[in-house]
Order: sequence, then structure tokens, then C-alpha cells
Amino acid sequence: MYSRGQGWVTYSSSAVPKFSPRKEMDIKVTKVASFHSNTKKAKLYAARKERVKLPTYGDGIEGTSYHISEFLSHPSGIEAVLNTRALQSFEPLGANTYRCTLPKLQLLNFEAVPLLDLRVMPTNEDCMVEMLSCKFEGSEVVESQNNHFSAFMINHMTWGVDDAESFLEVDIKLNLTLEIYTRPFTMMPVSAVERPGNLMVQTLVDQLAPLLIRQLLQDYDEWVQKQLQTVT
Repeated sequence: MYSRGQGWVTYSSSAVPKFSPRKEMDIKVTKVASFHSNTKKAKLYAARKERVKLPTYGDGIEGTSYHISEFLSHPSGIEAVLNTRALQSFEPLGANTYRCTLPKLQLLNFEAVPLLDLRVMPTNEDCMVEMLSCKFEGSEVVESQNNHFSAFMINHMTWGVDDAESFLEVDIKLNLTLEIYTRPFTMMPVSAVERPGNLMVQTLVDQLAPLLIRQLLQDYDEWVQKQLQTVT
């Protein structure tokens, strides 16, 4: 879901002599290493797939079933997918793209406000949620950390019918890249950061996924009840 600190290569050559069968072209290549060429990066990954039963709704009117696809294409469904109840604020940035401001976090002795840019793409067959950007607002020290990590998340929701029962399947993948640039971490192998980091990220996804699904189904039910009230 972002590459920084990459090295670059420049090449210099001596003046190229005129071509002659009796002379060989003599080109000298010099590699110039950047200041960050030896920077280590830890890549963290977590994934979770979960399937839940979908309730079946209908008001007895032909063609009105209030399917999950209809809900996720409605503004109320977009807000449910973004989990706006847990946000400090959110605003549209463009077509299907939103900036979500999470509540302030306390990180050690610093306060930081996470900002997520998310794209929501609902169709009749699925709904894709992508995290395009993750940044932190706060002090100069906090915001400088934005240059040392990147994050990408994708939440792919699909639905169907299995054994006459409707279901919703949620497939979440999260990728984080952390630049290792402070001691004592620079003295350690990358695996020493990735192993506990992967465990922590996986635990976070395992805890959040069921909560998000439960809230989504609750919002879905509330939306359906409102629709039923408008036709009675």
C-alpha cells in the first residue's frame, strides 16, 4: 500500500575518442553510493480472510431485496465501510477517495494524528477498499517519521450464495515498510525487527477485522430498517 532512501548510480566517462579500427573505446564507469545506500528496510505483512453469513431482507415488493451490494453503493454504506463512527472526521478528496482523520494517539512522549487516504470502489459483484496513504500529523519530530515508513492496505469484500445461504467474505491484506535508521536497530539483522513486527501487525489485523465486520453488518441492518420504514 512508498519507496524512500534508495541509492542512485551516476556514470562518468572519459572523452570518447573518434572511432577507429585501430583504437578501442576506453570508458571508465564510476559508481557513486548515496548517503542512504546501506539503509535497512523491514517489510511487515499481515492478512486475514473471514466469511460471515448475510441476513436476507425483503419487504414483499417484487424486485426489492436490499442486497448488500445496494447498501455498499449507497452513501450510508460508504460511511459504514470507512467506519466513520470511529473517525474524528472524514472528507471526500475526489471520485471515490476520502481522507479519514483518526483520533489522536499518544506515542511515547508525542501526540500524533493519523491521516488515511482511502479509495472505496463498490460494484454489483464486490467492494474494494484501498489505503492509498498513511501519514501522521503532529510535531516536527512526529511528521519527520513520515519519511521513514510506508503502508498499503487492501480490503476486498465479495458475496455470494453457498448451500442456499448468503455470505459475505472479507479478505484483508496489510503491508508496511519501515526504514531502520536508528541504533540499536541498525546493528541488528532485519529479521530481528520483522519477526516481532509481523506478529504485532497480524495480531492487530486479527483483532480489528471481526470488529469491522460486526459494525458493517450492524450498519447494514440499520440501513435496511430505514428503507423498510419508507415503504410502509
